[in-house]
Amino acid sequence: MHFKLIIAFVEDNKTDDIMEAAREAGATGCTVINNARGEGINENKTFFGLTLATQRDVVLLLVEQHLSRDILEHIGEVGEFDAKPGTGIAVVIDVEDAIGVLHQSEELGDVVEEKI
Repeated sequence: MHFKLIIAFVEDNKTDDIMEAAREAGATGCTVINNARGEGINENKTFFGLTLATQRDVVLLLVEQHLSRDILEHIGEVGEFDAKPGTGIAVVIDVEDAIGVLHQSEELGDVVEEKI
């Protein structure tokens, strides 16, 4: 079984919605890294030296390759990544090898067979 890593940078108030959307699309779990910062095309506004920006979370999803596109598109819709600038981005990275995913592989066996 081959995996992809979806990395989503999301507004912290949308993290739970993104996690739920990923599960709906076939993800079996995720890791959330809180308190990330970022900057897009436009610089963040400041007030007396303090940055006025919403907090970001990084959501990491190790998913089976055949499910990755559906999950990516679904979290993009829920997170409104293309609809509203600055709401977040998500990327997919190919995973060469992984350990500790035996249980996930067993759970996804039937689902992946249907996709192929």
